[in-house]
Amino acid sequence: MRLNRLDDTNHVAIIILHSFLYRFEADKMFTHSRIKIAIIGAGPVGSLCACFMAENGYDVTVYESRTDIRLDKSTSGRSINLALSERGINALRFIGLDNIVIEELTEPMYGRMIHSTDGNKYSIMYDINKSKCLFSISRKELNEFLLTKLEKYPNVKLNFSHKLVDVDFNANLLTFQKLLENQQETVKPDIIIGCDGAHSIVRKHMIRLPMFNYSQTYIDHGYFEISLPSTETKNTLTPGHLHIWPRSTFMLIALPNKDKSWTCTLFMPMDKFPSILESEREEILRFFNEYFKDFMDLIHPEHLLKQVKNGKARTLISIKCNPYHVNDNFLLLGDAAHAIVPFYGQGMNAGFEDCTILNQLLEEYDHDFKTVIKNFSSRRIEDAEAISDLAFYNYIEMRDLVARKSFLWRKKIDNILNKWFPRTWIPLHSSVSFTTIGYKQCKLDNRWQDQVLFRMFILFATFFSISLYFFASIMLKKLQ
Repeated sequence: MRLNRLDDTNHVAIIILHSFLYRFEADKMFTHSRIKIAIIGAGPVGSLCACFMAENGYDVTVYESRTDIRLDKSTSGRSINLALSERGINALRFIGLDNIVIEELTEPMYGRMIHSTDGNKYSIMYDINKSKCLFSISRKELNEFLLTKLEKYPNVKLNFSHKLVDVDFNANLLTFQKLLENQQETVKPDIIIGCDGAHSIVRKHMIRLPMFNYSQTYIDHGYFEISLPSTETKNTLTPGHLHIWPRSTFMLIALPNKDKSWTCTLFMPMDKFPSILESEREEILRFFNEYFKDFMDLIHPEHLLKQVKNGKARTLISIKCNPYHVNDNFLLLGDAAHAIVPFYGQGMNAGFEDCTILNQLLEEYDHDFKTVIKNFSSRRIEDAEAISDLAFYNYIEMRDLVARKSFLWRKKIDNILNKWFPRTWIPLHSSVSFTTIGYKQCKLDNRWQDQVLFRMFILFATFFSISLYFFASIMLKKLQ
């Protein structure tokens, strides 16, 4: 009888404890919902950030100057292919979309396929075990997927065709031009997160404030996109690869799409584009046949000429600013904070990782947004600047170094050492793309690896020279 009463008492205690925990979480969520967050920009980073905030129970309103891209059939404009890697996947995992996105929207790329000028090609795998890969994904399709996920949250409101025209940092006021109604609207949220891209309006207003540092750099090189439909010719590119035609000062790359088509991009100095894009038919075909002969076997000349004649070269910009916040309620994420050139495929991944870090800080500081926003800048800036530097380097690697034997030898050495010491020796590309190690640490680790290999080379050269000296001395004595 006593045992039964004891069991009943324990059962009641457990129910009371669960009830208390439920009420605690509910109260906590209710407290979060009182905080109103405005997110400027409904691109991939803005949409994901809104999902993160909605998952935490905040009252979220997203403002986007464009119309709903799900209603727009056009894919022209910004670069439409992205490379999803571990940092981006890790962020998607928080909202339960990692596997769905990979399965439904992406094509795997297990390595680089290098196309030489003589028509030969060879593969450089990202991982010697062929177990790791990047995922090629359409920017538009990913954005649409995230928006569809976002609108399912009851605590999220999406406002399209709302262009930000004024910011009052002291009063927390945002003024929008409602493009479809030709009238303005002023709102006063508690927290404002700018995810409005490289040409951010939020950041534009921050620049006017004292102690806000900002720099932008347009690099000398730009890009031009070429679509290669899956039905163009009977020939096709080898699947499972990022294809690269390195030509020293310029290059052509091709990323696979889910429908078996390819998105190709020509990167070259901006001052060289007019000599191609504004040339006559024969000159355009001569250029592509001279430098990308095997690519021309894959595309109908008329289809290429139509794209060249109707397209235009676009610029590439790198942006740095410091800090990423103003006061304790304005914050920049993604390209609005740290736009980088696309050559490491980390622009979107770094922006998605911003969302992960913001969420980690919210948990670390018990959702004290004032503390979180101030700490975000110090936590993130050095890593963001590191990947910006690495992205510039990777362009040189892709358009030039991958065609050199010294690069291939270094790749083999890295693979051997990574196999022997998998936790200690992680090659630069692998640490950036397949781990969540801080970008700054990736850069430092690579510098350490360079020093180790240099010292090993000096040691080997010294040993070889001494051995050669003693061997020569012995041979001379024998001759005497």
